[in-house]
Amino acid sequence: MLFARRDRDPAGAADRGIALRHALVVVLTLNAGATDAIGFLALGGAFTSVMTGNLVLFGISAAEGDASLARHILTAVLCYIAGCVLGGRLAGTPAGDQPVWPRAVTVALSVEFVIFAAYATGWWLAGSAPTGSVQLGLLAVNALALGVQSSSVQRFGVSGLSTTYMTGTLTTMIVRLTSGHRLRDVADSLQILGSLVVGAVVAAALADHAPVLAPLIQLVSVGVVLLGSVVVMRLGSSTTAGRADPAAGPRARGRTADRGAAEATSPGT
Repeated sequence: MLFARRDRDPAGAADRGIALRHALVVVLTLNAGATDAIGFLALGGAFTSVMTGNLVLFGISAAEGDASLARHILTAVLCYIAGCVLGGRLAGTPAGDQPVWPRAVTVALSVEFVIFAAYATGWWLAGSAPTGSVQLGLLAVNALALGVQSSSVQRFGVSGLSTTYMTGTLTTMIVRLTSGHRLRDVADSLQILGSLVVGAVVAAALADHAPVLAPLIQLVSVGVVLLGSVVVMRLGSSTTAGRADPAAGPRARGRTADRGAAEATSPGT
């Protein structure tokens, strides 16, 4: 049925594919917020994807002589880099004629899910309160997973689209609003930023009050994205996504252009 509908209305199918891709990116951003919060609160005080914040914390740890914090931060940074390498190899680089959701992205996110499953197993075996070398190891695994996620999203080929670094998204959104754009013109950016905060709130609450449930945030969110990606691949298999999805309608092109402007001036966190 999906294929028949796409054949009758390819532009409409492209619109739906791009809209669903954005929704799945929002879910991945929630996952990033949750994972960063867990890393900071329960895995030694380091972030798993906010590398700018980690570098600042590393400077603080050096000034205060906090070797434990420095060790956790360096582990997170190095494992995030390793995850980016792995994700980049799995997902590949954007191609001019690629679909809205390349199959290689699903492959990479499947690996991320397996990594999170390993983390969840370790978390539960540690009684949901890891310490010492187990804590450091779980931080490393989470940072590796978010590195895979971050580099995988780059395969979409939409300039500035990210689930892990948000300073440019926030800056561009504010500039657009102050230059006369309406709130609905930056709705996609608001959804992504809000999702990051929601993920952190939920993870912090679970870490404090029901730590045994905390890993379910990552497993459920990435699992939902994997299932949703199957639908996106069917809807957008003939749509080029590298530029502004030319087969899509004006509304979808506008959404992609908004995301393409995000973080164009600032790639940091």
